[in-house]
Amino acid sequence: MKAEWIAPCGMNCRLCYGYIRPRNQCPGCRASDDSKPKSCTNCRIAGCAKRNQNQWQTCALCDTPCRRLKDLDKRYRSKYHMSMIENLATIRDQGMQFFLQQQEEAFRCPVCGQTLCVHRNECPSCKAVIW
Repeated sequence: MKAEWIAPCGMNCRLCYGYIRPRNQCPGCRASDDSKPKSCTNCRIAGCAKRNQNQWQTCALCDTPCRRLKDLDKRYRSKYHMSMIENLATIRDQGMQFFLQQQEEAFRCPVCGQTLCVHRNECPSCKAVIW
């Protein structure tokens, strides 16, 4: 896992279906590539003036989660069993390297060892049912 794969909201782009799908791959939220989906290009969390003014890579250093981040976190917790706010708290409290190692371990397929996708219930490599 790499730090540049971590979106401002705390999403690990390496775990996103858009990033790993075979066609029309997204380059990740922090890439400057024009091939990003409109939802990423127009993301209000990534475009946050406070984060950009302070030149923070993620929202981890912000004092409180904004409404948009809370809404995104609620959706991901209920649909994908993942919390952006918890991800950001881990980055803030334990550091990026600790978080990346944690992600590497938590999202590794127990069958083939490849990286899982948070948006799918099966391993993208071996198709083993995970969730």
